[in-house]
Amino acid sequence: MTVSGRRRAWRYGRQAEWLATWYLRLKGYRIIETNLKTGLGEIDIVACKGHLLVFVEVKARQEMADAQDAIRPRQQARVAAAAQQFLATQPRFQGFDGRFDALLLAPRRLPRHIRDAWRVD
Repeated sequence: MTVSGRRRAWRYGRQAEWLATWYLRLKGYRIIETNLKTGLGEIDIVACKGHLLVFVEVKARQEMADAQDAIRPRQQARVAAAAQQFLATQPRFQGFDGRFDALLLAPRRLPRHIRDAWRVD
């Protein structure tokens, strides 16, 4: 991929994450963090609703099925590790229930929010 192609993909991803945060806000979620980077991985959105803490992976592709297929087990493990590290540094969320969600975006489609998209053993 060329430098300009990478920039375009980065902008597309940032725009998708911005849209995802607003979509979640409209659904009653409070956004805690966006683009959270830890030594173990990155979490696109950390949100909460009541006593539920949600770690959201955002994927934007030309087709919704491609967006869903882009969330692979290795990436799920990195998000889970980053979530553990986040929780270790945020005692205010101790006792909250946790969940991993996916928010999928594609042009000319409504966002698709997959609650409890994956689980960690």
